[in-house]
Amino acid sequence: MNPTKSHKKLITQLVLGTVAMFGFGFALVPLYDVFCRITGINGKLDLTPGVYQEIGTSEREIKIQFIAVNNESMPWAFKPTDSSLRVKLGQTYQTAYWAENLTPNYMVAQAVPSVSPSEAAQYLEKVDCFCFNRQPLNAGEQREMGLAFNVLAGMPAHIKTITLSYTLFDITAASDKSVASND
Repeated sequence: MNPTKSHKKLITQLVLGTVAMFGFGFALVPLYDVFCRITGINGKLDLTPGVYQEIGTSEREIKIQFIAVNNESMPWAFKPTDSSLRVKLGQTYQTAYWAENLTPNYMVAQAVPSVSPSEAAQYLEKVDCFCFNRQPLNAGEQREMGLAFNVLAGMPAHIKTITLSYTLFDITAASDKSVASND
């Protein structure tokens, strides 16, 4: 066998393998999102607003815990106004999170929600949420950011507590670029 032919064949296989791995890596995020949507794992939430309603209310109560987390590059103070609430299924409740920009600069944040246990995510409907929009704050500015939600009455009986966690990310640079591109 000619060494030049075997080298070309090996190089071709390595290049094709690299392209295939890159393509798989590129497709992994949308595939993961579809998988999470189908299975309900990872606590991913539908970020489309619900409606104020009290349909299918129940006397059953559960505990909702609220957690606030800053991404490592986010220098704001961020916390829930209520650490937990007892709620009846099917009714709309309101609470809030509080944020303060501790920097000397204008910043824009985006909150990303997560629900635990992940099975409960499909039963937690956000009617109005600060996570639907970017949150701009001037230097030293603070704001209460509202959250209205329902826990649907069809939630399985074995779920007694839901933890709703928000991670706050600094998206100032991305926001500046999107504003500049719209001008």
